[in-house]
Amino acid sequence: MTTVALTPVEFVNQFYPNFWWIPAGILAAALAIKLPSIIRLWKDPMLRAVGGLLLLACAVFVFVAPSTIARVNRLTGVANFSGPWVYSLLTAFCASCLLLIITWRNGLSDRSDRTRRAMRGVVAVYSCVIVAMWVLFALADVPVERLRDLDTYYANTPFMREMIVLYLLAHTVAALVTNGLIWNWIRTDGLDALLRWGLKFLGAGYAAQLFFDAAKLTAVAARWSGRNLDWLSTAVAPPLACLSAVLIAVGFILPHAGQYLHGRLHVRFAHHELRPLYLLMKTVNGGGVPFLLRATPELRLVRRETFIRDVLLPLARFIDEDRRERSYAAAVALGHPPDRAKALAATVAILDAVDTRNRAREDDGTGTRDTTDLLRDIGAVSRALRHPEDIRAVRTRADSHTDGRSLTG
Repeated sequence: MTTVALTPVEFVNQFYPNFWWIPAGILAAALAIKLPSIIRLWKDPMLRAVGGLLLLACAVFVFVAPSTIARVNRLTGVANFSGPWVYSLLTAFCASCLLLIITWRNGLSDRSDRTRRAMRGVVAVYSCVIVAMWVLFALADVPVERLRDLDTYYANTPFMREMIVLYLLAHTVAALVTNGLIWNWIRTDGLDALLRWGLKFLGAGYAAQLFFDAAKLTAVAARWSGRNLDWLSTAVAPPLACLSAVLIAVGFILPHAGQYLHGRLHVRFAHHELRPLYLLMKTVNGGGVPFLLRATPELRLVRRETFIRDVLLPLARFIDEDRRERSYAAAVALGHPPDRAKALAATVAILDAVDTRNRAREDDGTGTRDTTDLLRDIGAVSRALRHPEDIRAVRTRADSHTDGRSLTG
């Protein structure tokens, strides 16, 4: 049995009916990922705008699918009603992209006349484009339903021709302006790494839109000259639209999702980092923090920090400050930087205090000490506990100089 290899054009044509559900599914997944943050932080206008943009983009790909086009035409009773409807959604998406980039670039707090004029201009121009498309469609005679090649089939039809050119030009201008704003923004200094990568994905996505527009315009212009390059519109443009949708979705989500994930990882790392000191304090207290099944990572971190500090406070009266100073000098003499030496000295002092406290009576101790630095540096102390060889070296050197000789020799 022989198999016939399909050309790229034949491949796209074969899968065209289901092709548009791929970007729609990707965008829907992106929206689902973003939805919890949007609901939780509903008052954040930027998150709402990103969510609305993803929803609008998803709607474009849902309504451009041939099965949806046929269903909409049948429900309205108007042949090719889906044409101006899809073009309107696409035009609204272009305007939303421009508005979001302008707001994002200038900041939500920017209320300058220039920014307000730019935003009002975008709304006014693209609203007029949408109204004009519906007027032109109403004037055009388009009785034959076209599910895939509406642009090229009616490229020479009066009024329909103008509507097609209008939507393609509006889309091209929006992609060009948005591209320019994005790449100018990328070149500015001081951008967060996640934001810069998000902008790069957006720039690539809008560049793909420009290639989409070029393919569509070339196919339409070919019809004007009596040539047939419909494959550019039906086989080349759809993959470009799919690629653009994926890149734009990633671009808008990456900075927000990346910051969220970075924050979550930071909390989990901080919780894990405190484990050695937490286990040490459990030996002093005789118990730890009760486990809560539904506790958030942030709450678990706060509870662990609070437990450690609550145990350290009464333990501080058993700390030998002279011993701590000698340990610091020993750590510096061993080549550790000041911050690391400070953490090692505090760790040695806490370990000695635990031993002393375990041997002493409840009312023993030398009184209250300033525990500000100790309570603030619990993360550094916990990290130091992970290196017992360094602690042993500091203890050995400090013990060998208890007679008052210099530790720096």
